[in-house]
Amino acid sequence: MSRANWTPLHARLHRTLRSRHLLEKHQRLLVAVSGGQDSLCLVQLLLDLQPKWEWQLGIAHCDHRWRSDSQANADFVARLAQRWKVPFYCHTAEQPLLNEAAARQWRYQALAAIAQTHNYPYIATGHTASDRAETLLYNLIRGSGADGLQALTWQRPLHVGTQSYAPLLVRPLLEVTRTETAQFCQERQLQVWEDTTNLDLKYARNRIRQELLPYIQTHFNSQVELTLAQTAELLQAEVEYLERAADELRQLAVDWEDKGIRGQGDKEAREQRGTEAEGQRNNPKSKIQNLKFPDSRTPVCSTGDTPARNWLLPTPDSLIKIDRRILQTAHIALQRRVMRQILQQTLRCSPNFEQIEKLMALIAAPNGTQTDPFPGGAIATVDKDWIWLK
Repeated sequence: MSRANWTPLHARLHRTLRSRHLLEKHQRLLVAVSGGQDSLCLVQLLLDLQPKWEWQLGIAHCDHRWRSDSQANADFVARLAQRWKVPFYCHTAEQPLLNEAAARQWRYQALAAIAQTHNYPYIATGHTASDRAETLLYNLIRGSGADGLQALTWQRPLHVGTQSYAPLLVRPLLEVTRTETAQFCQERQLQVWEDTTNLDLKYARNRIRQELLPYIQTHFNSQVELTLAQTAELLQAEVEYLERAADELRQLAVDWEDKGIRGQGDKEAREQRGTEAEGQRNNPKSKIQNLKFPDSRTPVCSTGDTPARNWLLPTPDSLIKIDRRILQTAHIALQRRVMRQILQQTLRCSPNFEQIEKLMALIAAPNGTQTDPFPGGAIATVDKDWIWLK
């Protein structure tokens, strides 16, 4: 591109891609384009940077069938792709989607399917710092720990259902505000498709965007979007560290009966864990001291984006047992994360605060204490140094 069209936003994105290792050169990159200002800003920036990075770009559009003009919206994006001479892919929902959560799930499924079919290892979306701030507020109001508050990470594998193929979802604009994307589109004279559903205040996120954030900007902090986005960035690193530390602790504290164990490599993993347990059983504190805490240089998928767990899974007939002595020497933050990891696999859904605390209470409970049933019927019982969960 010409020097005249090279803006500070181009330079910032170029630096971000390199410093955060979000994308590689010569890769096939699928860009999700709704037609709104954020996605148009993103695709135009990537097109401008393409000569430097030598990507093979494709454009994907998802038609939720929410609006009467949704087909016209899809046609609008298709014409843009044609003008830019970029391959275009469109998925249309078979039935109108009922709510935001269903739309989001379907949209990611559609994008993953397009990426798999057409061999795109990367999917880029136009989420901004403004989206990150809104998500933090939305999750805080609903009730969330650090994991929910740090949602909208820079990148994560897009695991959908049971598919083994997982393209990498990247969000290159998380340091750019919606005001900046609007200014870029205006300067480049990019025609934006106005989505009328973004004005509907029955959606909580729209009310946060149109009423809550402007109020905070006026009365408390004019830079609140960037401030909250920075908070989410700090939380992301801390969540990654704690989650890996908890995973190390869980590997030491949790076991289950031999019957019902499944998964490749289980035997070797159990033998190794058994050797460690026998060698340190009488000194639980040493186990905590010898934990290998996570290396910050190693990329990890944030829990806020629902990563796939990679540890041994009990079958429905297995008895999970948890060594209370090991957990008693750990910090409460790690205890909670271990219990949450266990319940995520036992319940096959995200446990709530009360369910985690119910299991937490057994760490110091008298012998013989048991819980009332968890969803699905599982009950946890204290037997001397162990918590049994079935």
